[in-house]
Amino acid sequence: MSDDIEIGLLEYSGAQEAALLGLEDLLEIANQPDRPQLRVTRWRAIGDELVPGRNTAAPSVIIIPPGKLGPVTADVARPSASALRQLHGNGTTLASVCVGAFILAETGLLDGRSATTHWETAEAFRFRFPNVYLDVDRLVIDDGDIMTAGGMMAWTDLGLKLVDRYLGTTAMMKTAGTLLIDPPGREQRYYSSFLPTLAHGDAPILLVQHWLHAEYADSISLSDMASRSGLEERTFLRRFRKATHMTATEYLQRFRVNKAREMLQFGADAVEAIAWAVGYSDASAFRKVFFQIVGLSPSDYRRRFRA
Repeated sequence: MSDDIEIGLLEYSGAQEAALLGLEDLLEIANQPDRPQLRVTRWRAIGDELVPGRNTAAPSVIIIPPGKLGPVTADVARPSASALRQLHGNGTTLASVCVGAFILAETGLLDGRSATTHWETAEAFRFRFPNVYLDVDRLVIDDGDIMTAGGMMAWTDLGLKLVDRYLGTTAMMKTAGTLLIDPPGREQRYYSSFLPTLAHGDAPILLVQHWLHAEYADSISLSDMASRSGLEERTFLRRFRKATHMTATEYLQRFRVNKAREMLQFGADAVEAIAWAVGYSDASAFRKVFFQIVGLSPSDYRRRFRA
């Protein structure tokens, strides 16, 4: 059919074959007899060009799948960058899953935009691409012409997003039901743990981090932190944010919430007792902060993830 929709999958060294095969199956299952057909073609870099595995038109979307080997190196990413920029300039939507975002970011097209990748690779991503607004709380960020998905299995969420875009919500919901997977709406922050940045080289800030990790249950003010660092408060706040990529208050909140998640998952204490144990005398304030960071209430989190 002339109105078929071409979806490209980028093959690269270390790409996760399960995701490539899974996307091919999901998009084929989504096809409806009375709708345009999603046609999937694999592409790979040969020299500075991206070449399809069969004769095809330029894709409506090209998806960069997750990798198996951690952050994609610049040597692996660069051969595709120029061709991806050209495709984007000609109207192709670019999408990445997990560490595929490292290849997408190598194009420069993410600079000044929001993106997500796997939460465990956030520090490496920020170091290599400081001009990208990284948000690893989000599972999928859809900017229309550029889409990024966070976790290794987030190809299912991205695939359903594309089915919704091209075939409609009914087809998307039917596909999700057939595969017994949740429709889009999950967030990566449900699953991610707090991984503090420690290898930043700022000794006074590291001293405060270590102190917070030990004394998080106490009442701690910003002036207490600054005093511990030996720096003037404004200097401390500026250097803390530069070193850790978050404010001192947010850092302490995220550390406390991470401890609370462990207690909710593996313990039986009441939410009020857990709030007190991680430094909150007001359980309602704890519930509010927990929801802001995790996206679920403490009780919902326990029901969903209790060991």
